[in-house]
Amino acid sequence: MSQLRIDYADLRRAMARARSLPQREVALHAARVLAFWAALAGLPFVLLLRGGVLAYRGWGLGTWLSLALSALATAWLLGMYAWWASQRLGAGPAARRLVARGVFGVALAYVAYALVFIASANVKSDRVRTEYRSMHPILRVASSALILVDPAAIVTDAGRMPRDYRRMGLAPAEASLHFVQADGYVHALDLRTEGRSEVRNRATQLAFWMLGFHTLRHVGTADHLHVSLGMPD
Repeated sequence: MSQLRIDYADLRRAMARARSLPQREVALHAARVLAFWAALAGLPFVLLLRGGVLAYRGWGLGTWLSLALSALATAWLLGMYAWWASQRLGAGPAARRLVARGVFGVALAYVAYALVFIASANVKSDRVRTEYRSMHPILRVASSALILVDPAAIVTDAGRMPRDYRRMGLAPAEASLHFVQADGYVHALDLRTEGRSEVRNRATQLAFWMLGFHTLRHVGTADHLHVSLGMPD
């Protein structure tokens, strides 16, 4: 009688591994596709905001030149996206140029819109909305980008005066970036964190940090996220 024995447990494990392999490959492929599209979606924000911060703080190019360069580069990138997408859809050269130019113009129009307007639903008070244009232009575009991704975001504070600190029962911070700086703009804003999930608050803080801004979660009169173009105060 043959002494050959088959280990059915090992055989079942091997078959299970063989069946699970395609599922893992599908999951990895899906993860790669999602990562690719997420990177494409995030790249314009990186170019617009981190590029603007780098040009302003790192290269010292000045407020409007820094924003203009980053805005033009972002508009060009989105135009290339539109060119590629229309080409994949079978559009001819003339149609591709038309679509690319249209998207280029829309991107610049969005930046111009972000510089002058913020909805009342996204500010704590009319006072903050009035102060919006006193904020540094790159901060205005950054807050508008946040609202585009998170429509429930609320700016709770922007510009301040020494008397505002005294009214809150705090000693005036002479170096506060909420004061108008040498370039004529406020370099800080505060975002509401109360009533929002901690995951969302941390994600917002991480996003601003990755885009080149200084962030600080702290308590003055209330818990909030402080975002600035300089060192946090």
